[in-house]
Amino acid sequence: MREFKGKNVVITGGASGIGLGIACRCVEERMNVVLADINEADLRRAVEALDNRGVIVLGVRTDVSKRADVQALADRTLETFGAVHLLVNNAGVGAGTSPWESTWNDWEWVIGVDLWGVINGVKVFTPIMVSQNTECHIVNTSSIAGMVAYMHSAPYQVAKHAVVALSENLSVALELRKALVKVSVLCPGFVRTRTMESERNRPIKLRDEPRAMSLEQQAMLRAAKESVEAGMSPDELASHVFRAIREERFYIFTHPEEMQSIRERMENILHGRNPRNPST
Repeated sequence: MREFKGKNVVITGGASGIGLGIACRCVEERMNVVLADINEADLRRAVEALDNRGVIVLGVRTDVSKRADVQALADRTLETFGAVHLLVNNAGVGAGTSPWESTWNDWEWVIGVDLWGVINGVKVFTPIMVSQNTECHIVNTSSIAGMVAYMHSAPYQVAKHAVVALSENLSVALELRKALVKVSVLCPGFVRTRTMESERNRPIKLRDEPRAMSLEQQAMLRAAKESVEAGMSPDELASHVFRAIREERFYIFTHPEEMQSIRERMENILHGRNPRNPST
């Protein structure tokens, strides 16, 4: 997919962070934009900001963990624009710590959004895009956490590894069918987003009672916040995404400094060595 003007894009988690950065680039490319987000206030502000730039923008409140919401998103998109050419399954949250210390609610929330959100997007939109018989592209947002052996949040890492596997399978399956739909998986390092504020969007039924954090957990949280604040801008990341779409490149790695951690994990697998913390 090399031509974007006049095409239609759907972006989940589109009201802030990476999603909004990609939306801004889509506006520059003169695309019609459908923003999906669970936070209605953020969604309203994002739509107003993009509308002020003279493009056609539709905001649809969507809980990507619910297949009915994603189907409604697709229906609304087709009713408004008639087709979808670019899908960015980007909605994501973060919570939890180790596999056993993460609560059941942490697991259900993160897997529901970060993995089921992508599954729902793929299930609903792929048949539509294939049937259009024109060049289309799907971008699934994973993370560098989906490519290494250890990250602090087990639910987040499990979901992001699964998104990589889902995307690889989707890409090969579409290629076998000679479909005109291409796939990329986005695996960034730290980006200046509101990921550390994910709790603002946690459903009431999946919230936990406040828990005291150990000194170690507090230090890790501070370090993560500092890394996010110093991370890549969403606009710069969007440039990486559009370059990959034009080149039909599957893996989108935006932070070269992270490649060594990926290489070490792959070598450990090939040589039968035990997994290790990439930061040590």
